Amino acid sequence: MSQLSKINAFIELGKFLNQFSLSENLKNPSVKHNDTFFDRFVSLIELSQSHNGWFTPEQVYFSIQSWAEALTDDNLKNWLSAYSFTTNEPKRIGLILAGNIPLVGFHDFLSVLISGHHAVVKTSSNDQKLLPFLAEYLMAIEPELENFITFTEGKLENFDAVIATGSNNTARYFEFYFKDKPSIIRKSRNSVAVLNGKETKEDLENLGEDIFRYFGLGCRNVSKLFVPKGYDFKNFFEAIYKYGDIIHYEKYANNYDYNKAVFLMSLFKLLDNEFLTLKEDSSYASPISSVFYEPYEDIKAIENRLNDDAEMIQCVVSNNLIPNSIPFGQTQKPKLWDYADNVDTLQFLIDLK
Repeated sequence: MSQLSKINAFIELGKFLNQFSLSENLKNPSVKHNDTFFDRFVSLIELSQSHNGWFTPEQVYFSIQSWAEALTDDNLKNWLSAYSFTTNEPKRIGLILAGNIPLVGFHDFLSVLISGHHAVVKTSSNDQKLLPFLAEYLMAIEPELENFITFTEGKLENFDAVIATGSNNTARYFEFYFKDKPSIIRKSRNSVAVLNGKETKEDLENLGEDIFRYFGLGCRNVSKLFVPKGYDFKNFFEAIYKYGDIIHYEKYANNYDYNKAVFLMSLFKLLDNEFLTLKEDSSYASPISSVFYEPYEDIKAIENRLNDDAEMIQCVVSNNLIPNSIPFGQTQKPKLWDYADNVDTLQFLIDLK
């Protein structure tokens, strides 16, 4: 099966996904296989929150639209143009996917198929429905893909290499279990924002998107702020007020109440706006509904620290205060060539012998 056929299948998938948004699901008569898949996908989206309480329609639609925007002819060609593909015998690539946000493992799935390998997929129990549905659509577009996609519910077996994503604890298990196989093992990471007090209201509103999208469950969500010493959080709290409805989601509200109570019982000093707590803390990983912050005096010292802690950091957000940082509001809109943990998944797959 040619790579071009697979690329075209993903382009068609992008067109299919582009019909669905929070404001309106609008059927495009030119999209293939809509009679079979359109209404089923709407039902699946509506039921997603029953499968995982964090997968509200708003969050699922955001993920779908992000992939619709990514899976275009131009984006796929731009991404793949940087690589030289070989004609090695296809390998069976085990994919152990996370389930913290909708379709979080889709990029690995895409990379395996585009590189010519067979995807052996073990989905997370928290996200078992969306990817198999999209795989079914791909196979309807290009039936030969059925020979390249396997979903497994049991023990991952009969594979040549593995890409596994989990917590720091599960990563240790993965590293031992897969020590004899080529692998990419992803651990927990967090994202940070570096402020200097000159950010506009729009910047801070966009920072709210980086914090609250997917309820803060993703590794690309900002969980830590570096702020200049003496920083006044008044403008920050005013800018993120627009996200206040998040407290009406029961699972988020429960986390807010619990984590706030734990902090207060421990006599920690908090800043609080009734839907987000800010706690001064040197750690990167804050609990849901809370963001840690840390004052600084020397921006260069922060740059050096982030370089030293690179294996703990997924994204850095700033107005060009830190080299290679991401603009505010863009953490959950990665490009196809933005790899998790800065590990080039596609090159890893191409290099397999």
